[in-house]
Amino acid sequence: MCGIVGIINKNAFNYENKLKQAISLLKERGPDYSNYFINKDIGFGHTRLSIIDTSEAGNQPFIDETKNFILIFNGEFYNHQQFRKELENDGIKFISHSDTEILLYLLIKYKEKAIEKINGDFAFAFYDIKNNICIIARDRYGIKPLYYYYYENNFIFASELKAILQFDIPKILNNTALRTYFQLNYIPNNQCFIKNIKKLTPGKYLKIKFDEKRFGNLNEIPYYELNCTNNYQNINYKSSYEKLKILLDNAVSQRLISDVPIGCFLSGGIDSSIITALASQHTEHLNTFSIGFKDNNFFDETNLAEIVAKKFNTNHTTFKVSNDDLLQNINEILDYFSEPFADSSSIAVYVLSKLTRQKATVALSGDGADEIFAGYNKHAALYRYFNSGSKEKIVANLNLLWKILPKSRNTKITNTIRQLYKFSNAAKLSNQEKYWFLASIGNENYSNLLLKPDISNEEFEIFKNNYLPTDFSDFNKILFSDMNLVLAGDMLVKTDLMSMSNSLEVRVPFLDHNVVDFAFSLPSEYKITQNCRKKILRESFADILPAEILNHPKHGFEVPLTNWLRNELNYLIITNLNETFIKDQNIFNYQIIKKLIEKLNSKNSEDSASKIWALICFQNWWKKYEINN
Repeated sequence: MCGIVGIINKNAFNYENKLKQAISLLKERGPDYSNYFINKDIGFGHTRLSIIDTSEAGNQPFIDETKNFILIFNGEFYNHQQFRKELENDGIKFISHSDTEILLYLLIKYKEKAIEKINGDFAFAFYDIKNNICIIARDRYGIKPLYYYYYENNFIFASELKAILQFDIPKILNNTALRTYFQLNYIPNNQCFIKNIKKLTPGKYLKIKFDEKRFGNLNEIPYYELNCTNNYQNINYKSSYEKLKILLDNAVSQRLISDVPIGCFLSGGIDSSIITALASQHTEHLNTFSIGFKDNNFFDETNLAEIVAKKFNTNHTTFKVSNDDLLQNINEILDYFSEPFADSSSIAVYVLSKLTRQKATVALSGDGADEIFAGYNKHAALYRYFNSGSKEKIVANLNLLWKILPKSRNTKITNTIRQLYKFSNAAKLSNQEKYWFLASIGNENYSNLLLKPDISNEEFEIFKNNYLPTDFSDFNKILFSDMNLVLAGDMLVKTDLMSMSNSLEVRVPFLDHNVVDFAFSLPSEYKITQNCRKKILRESFADILPAEILNHPKHGFEVPLTNWLRNELNYLIITNLNETFIKDQNIFNYQIIKKLIEKLNSKNSEDSASKIWALICFQNWWKKYEINN
C-alpha cells in the first residue's frame, strides 16, 4: 500500500511546497520512495511501500509512454495479470511488472469502465492531460481511504486528512460529525470532522472535467452497488457452502501474491483461523502472528491461536506484551490520528502491526467476516429480539436488577451483566432505534447532554437515518447497514490506520467482491439462527478447523482501558478534561464529564472508559490541529 495526495488548481505550481509537505506527512504509508508530478493544472504526489515489483520501475507517479496520462495508485490490483496479454496485444510495451502500470493502460483504454475490472483494495487518481479530465476512485467497501476537499475551484485529495490540511484550508468543526462521534466512537465513512471535506464513498468515483474558468459538476458516480434484495439464489445449503469455500480459497490465493515477506494475523477466532487454514494450502512455511497480554488473561487468546498454528504447521510468532509495552505506544497512536478515532482496540492492532512489521511487510486478516456473516454480539441480540421467547422477555423485564449490578468490560461476569443491561434497555426501543443503540457507545441523550446546546445539529437525524436498516424482516438488510456503517467507518479505518502507521500492508480476503456478492445472494438463515452466528462459515470449514476454535465464543480484540484510565493513563484525563480547559473550550458540558470520571472510578464503571477515551482522542486532535469551533 502507499499514500497519495493531489491538488487540481489552475495555479498548481503555486502549491508545490505545500504538496511536498503533504507528501512528507504520508511517509509511513510509503517509506520506500516518494515523488510528485506537477504542471499548471495539477499536482500529484505519491509515497511508495514496495510490494509488487520492488524495483525502481514500479515507482510512481506512473506516466505512460506518450506523456499524456498520469496515475497515482494506493492499493493492490490482485487480478492485474489477466489483462497483461490483452494490453500487450494492443501494442503496449511494459517497463515493469507492477499492477499500477497495467491499471494505467487499462484506464487509458477503457476510461472509468476500467474500475469495474479491478479486484482489489484501492484509491487512485488518473489524469488525462490533453482533455483536462481527472478520474478519482475508491474500492468497493472502503478498504483504502480517500479524503477530498472542494471549494471555489480548488480540489484537493489525499489518503489522510492531515495531508489535505497542509494546504491551509479552513479548519471549521463539523457539528454533525461531532454528534455522531460521541455516540459511535467513530464517524461513518462519508463524514469528516472538518467542514467541506468528505470521504469518497466506497464503490464510487469522481470524474472531474475542468477548463480555464471552472470545474464541471462534481458528483460521486457509482460503479458498484452491493445487491441486497430478497431475490436469493436458488442454491441449497450444502452447495452454497461448497461454493463459498471455493470463492474464499481463490480470494486468499490471490492475496498471497507478493515480492516481499507475507504472513497472517492469527487471533484464535474463527475468521483469522479460516484465512490461515486456506493460506497454508498455498504456501510453505506460512508466517502467522498473534498478540497476547501478559498482565491480563481475560483479554488473551493466544492459546487458541497456537492450536491453529500447530494444526496448519505455520511459522508462528506470539507477541506477549505487557501493559507497559502497550502503554508506551499510546502517544504515538494519538499523534498519528489526523481525525478523532476512539475504537480502543486500535491500540492492540497498532502494537501487533508494529511487531509484525519486523518480520513481514504484508499480512492477511479476517476483517469483514462479522459484517457479512452475522458474527457480532449485537447480531445475536437483534435476532433474539425478533424471535423472542421466555428467556428474552425475562432478561428485558429484569432491567432494574441489571441496573444496580456492577457492569464493566473488565471481567467475564461484569461484561455479561453489561450486555444484559444493554439488551434490556434496547428492548423498549423501535427496531431502528434498537439497531442504532446496539451500535453505539453513547446514546443520543448522552450526546445531547455532553455537548453545549449550540452544538446541536438538525442535520444529524437526516444523516443518521441514511444508515438505519429499513427492513427488519430480512437479517441481510441489517448486515447491509453494518457494511456501510461499522465496517467502512470503524473496522477498516482501524486496520488501515494502525497497519499503515507501521508501513505494514494488510489484505482482507473476506472482502473480495466475489465473496461478498455471493454471501449477500444467500438467505440470512444460512448465516444466523437462534443458537448460531456465522453458521455457513462455521459449517463450511468444520472439517478442517480445530473443535476448540469452532466452539469458542466470540471475544473482542479489547484492551484493559478502564484500569489504564484509573492508573497509568489518568494523566490524560487531568490534562485534557480538567474543568478550566473544558469551560474555555466551550464545546462540552463539564458536569457530564465530571460524572463520567466519577463513574469510571466506581465499581459500576459500565462504558465510561470508552466514553472518556473518545473525549481524550478528540481533545488531542483538537489541540494538535487548532480546530475552530
